[in-house]
Formats: sequence, structure tokens, C-alpha cells
Amino acid sequence: MTAPPAPTAPPAPPKQPPPPVQARIRVRTPARTAGCTISADGSYAARLARAAGSPDAWYPERWTLGSAEPYAVPLPGNQPEEPSTEVLPMADGRVLVHRVAGERHVFTLLYPTGPGTGEVPLGAVECGELSLLPPAPGGTRAYAVAPGTRSSDIWLVAGGAFGPEHLAAVPGRCSGGVWLGGTDRMLALDRELDGRTKTVAVDLERGGEVSPLLQIAEDSDDRLLLADADSGLLLIRSDAPGDSRLGWGVLGGTRPVRFPESLRLPDLTVTPFAIQPGQVLTPEACGVALRIDAPDPAGARSWLGLWRPAARQVQQLAAPAGWLTGSGWWTRDGELCLPYATGAAPCGVARVKGPAAPAVAPTVAPPPGPPADSPTDPPAADTPLDSPAAEAPRDDVPPASPPPSPDPPRPSATRPVPLQQAPLGGRTAGG
Repeated sequence: MTAPPAPTAPPAPPKQPPPPVQARIRVRTPARTAGCTISADGSYAARLARAAGSPDAWYPERWTLGSAEPYAVPLPGNQPEEPSTEVLPMADGRVLVHRVAGERHVFTLLYPTGPGTGEVPLGAVECGELSLLPPAPGGTRAYAVAPGTRSSDIWLVAGGAFGPEHLAAVPGRCSGGVWLGGTDRMLALDRELDGRTKTVAVDLERGGEVSPLLQIAEDSDDRLLLADADSGLLLIRSDAPGDSRLGWGVLGGTRPVRFPESLRLPDLTVTPFAIQPGQVLTPEACGVALRIDAPDPAGARSWLGLWRPAARQVQQLAAPAGWLTGSGWWTRDGELCLPYATGAAPCGVARVKGPAAPAVAPTVAPPPGPPADSPTDPPAADTPLDSPAAEAPRDDVPPASPPPSPDPPRPSATRPVPLQQAPLGGRTAGG
């Protein structure tokens, strides 16, 4: 397809003074992943593209997805990018670029301006490892996490008043990053502490206050992979059933975290990458897109899986040629959109209709529990999985969940924590 002319460049914001930097320690550059990064509202995407005739030269590229026909705008800088450069689309069409220069992590906003590329320097952070978090729901701000051995720092790297701003220090080594709800207030991180990994919720409006979010069993490693703000559907990876498996639960619900047999594909790696929005009271009806990888002597092979919690089976499909592997988004009516780039079509979107949603009764929100300060005994679901009382089947592992309360205190880091205690506010669906 022929790309329409590039849009007029947005005006550059006023210059900002450089921010303070962190103490210098050894830098590890983040590994570049395949695919592209899509904004939370699906209007833009950004990726690193290879320069024509120079397979080792990379440049940022912005995709406009909200128009009638998707089109790409190259945003080359003054020099080729490193393969480790991270890119992230903003809501106004600019692209945030994270470069590593010596011992500094440098952030710049790029935008098209006539035949060239405009740049707005945002400043730098000096630290060890640092990587961008997924696009925030609002699209006007961007965040990064710098994991350390004893604590991890959360930075606001775009959208602040004076360049990068340090927001919080979270005890433990943090990875992942999933936004909870429709704002950029609550952030879920997978925290490694005392030899175990558990997902915690970080409240960025309360100074980075940390609350445990996901703890299926005391001795399990539990990670949150995806969350949908409309339905509360959570995609989880945990070894609570005995080995590392994919499971699902509902934020705000009382039903168990489940580990369906349909998501166990022997000798294959299954990774969810998109959840269908709009299913407010029926999380079981949400379409989930899966990336399926198989080892191959000539390189890993990847294809698609489509799944719904209520369907109990995975539909496997070939990926479109040139798929930006692991990238895509759902429309509210159940269509999966997959960006691809080939020699004949350097900017395209393939559309796949998801499996028909089965009839699902709306989920009823759980009744309010006792006041936060009243004593309650942990329910039987708190029993360790290997005890005689834990007779639930391995594909339906009960979460450790004391009854919810309207405004619960911050739970102890060692006590099993219910999914319904994340302070999201305004979500009425339960499970």
C-alpha cells in the first residue's frame, strides 16, 4: 500500500533543565525484543526497523494505526541506533527513545518534521539496568524500572515537569510491569525477594506504597503477565501446581486461580500478549492472543494461539508473513489485529476473527467483607497445596484469599494475599 504523507510535526515543548542523575554503577544494556510496542489505545506503534541495504543499521519507525490505512513514518536520528535501543509510542504521535551511552540512559522524544526528524532531549539517568515499562493507559507519560539487587527504582522518564523524575524505590529486584486499571496510578511488578518471586502492586500516587497482589502459595513463584482493566481478567504464570504453568484469575473476584490443561502444550512455550477489552462483567468470554514458540535447529518458530477462559481449548493458527512477532491488539468486537512488515507491504495489519464467545452469565461482584480491623480466620484455600486438606485438582488451584474489605490495610509480605485487595477503585466487576 502507498503511505500517505507524514502529518505535520507537533510543536516542540519548551526546553527543560537536565535532571539529576544517579550514582554510577556498571551498565547492562537491555536486550532488544522482536515485534513492536503498541500504545495503550491502539492508535500508534513504534519499532526499530533495519535500514535498507544495511542489515546492521537500525532506526526508529512510527506506525499510525488509527487511520483508515496504517502507514509508517521513519524517524532516523543523526546516527544509526543500537539494537538495544528501546522505543515507545506516545499519545500525541511522538516516539520516546531510550538509548544507552556509556554509563547513562538517555531519553529523547522524536517526531517527524518535513523531510527530517525532530528531537526533544529529556535528560538522562545514570544507573545499572534500566528498561521502559509498557505504555501507560493515558499515553502522555512514560515510565521505566531500574532493578537492583536489594531494591528497584521506578522513574517517570517522559511527561514530567523537568525530565526524568525518581518516583519510588521498591525493596527487592523487580521485573515485568503490568498496569492495573485505566490510569497510570497502580503498577504491578514481579518482585524477587528472599528467593521467591511474587507480584506486588505499587501505588504511584502514594509515594510508591507497595502491597502484595499475587501469592498463590507461600513457596510458589507467581508472576502477572497481563491484566485487562474492563473485565479484570488476569493471565498468570506460577509453579504452584507443581511446574510452571499458565493460569487465569479475576481481579476483585473470589473464584480460584485456574490452570487449564488446554494451555499446557508439551515442548512449546506459550506466552499471552493481548486480551480482548470491553467484556466488563464476563472475563471468561475475553479473547486471549497467545504466542506459541517451538525450538528449531534453524531458529525458533512462532505461530498464533487464540483462547478464551470459557472455551477450554486453544485454536492454533499460522502467523501472517512478516508478523512483528508477539505484537497485536484486540478490538472490542473480538477481532485480533496483527502488525506485519514485508518487502511488498512494509506496513500492514492482518485481522483475524477470534473464536465465537460462548454464552457466559455475568459475573456477580462478591458481597463486602467484614471491616478491615475485624479478626478473620484464613479460609481453607490458604492450606498449602501439598497438605491433606488441599484436594483441589491441579488445574484449579485455590488462591490464598481472606475475605475482601472496603479499604484493607496493607497485608503482610508473608501472608497469602487475595486478588480483590488491589486498590483500583471504580471497577464493579467481580469473579
